[in-house]
Amino acid sequence: MLKIFATEVIDPEWGNYFALTTWGYMALIAILLCVLLAAAFVSKSHKLSTKQLVFCAMAMALATVTSNLKIWRMPMGGSVTLLSMLFISLIGYWFGLRTGLLTAIAYGLLQLIIDPYVISLPQLFIDYIFAFGALGFSGLFTNSKNGLYKGYIASVFGRFMFAFISGVAFFGSSAAGYGMSVPIYSICYNGAYIFTEAMITLIVIALPPVKDALNRLKLLAE
Repeated sequence: MLKIFATEVIDPEWGNYFALTTWGYMALIAILLCVLLAAAFVSKSHKLSTKQLVFCAMAMALATVTSNLKIWRMPMGGSVTLLSMLFISLIGYWFGLRTGLLTAIAYGLLQLIIDPYVISLPQLFIDYIFAFGALGFSGLFTNSKNGLYKGYIASVFGRFMFAFISGVAFFGSSAAGYGMSVPIYSICYNGAYIFTEAMITLIVIALPPVKDALNRLKLLAE
C-alpha cells in the first residue's frame, strides 16, 4: 500500500530514502488543504477572519521563498536561510498558539512537498510535522512583554529539539566520521545552522526600523 505513495531510492552517497510518487504528492496536498481549513475553522470562538487568513498565507509564502535563499547549506541537510523561521513564528505571536501551531504544521507539509527527504514514517513526522510545527510555539508569548523575542526563541528551541531527536534516532551513523558521540554530533550539526540563523534573525529584528515595522504589522493583523 505504501508503494502507491512513495518509492525507495538507493543512493550510495545519501543512503536509502523514499521519493514521493504522484499519488504521494496529491495526498500531501490534500492533507495540507485540510490543515489550512482547520486553521480557518478551528472553532466558532477562534475562527480566523479573512484578514488573519491573508496574513497566514503571506507568512507561509514569504517563509517558503526565503527558505530557498540559503546563506549556508549543510552537507547532510539543513541550512541557514534568509530569516525563514521568523515569518512562521510571527503567526503564533500575532494570533496565538492554536493558529500558530496549525500554520506551522501546514508549512512543514509544504516543505515536505517542495523538498522531501524521507527515510521512514517516524522521521517524516519528526522532521517535517513536529520540527516545523514547533515554530508555532511563539503563540505561548502572544500577550507577553517582549513576546516577539521570547516567542521566536521558544520556536527555534522547539525546532532544534526535534531536529536533535531526529539526528540521534535516524542520522547518528555520521557521527563516527567526526569522532563524536551521536548526541554530541546531533547537537553540533543541528545547532550550527538553526542557532546561526536564530542569532542573525534576533539581530535583525532588534534594529529599530525593523522593530517598528513588525510592531505596526502586529497592529494591522489584530
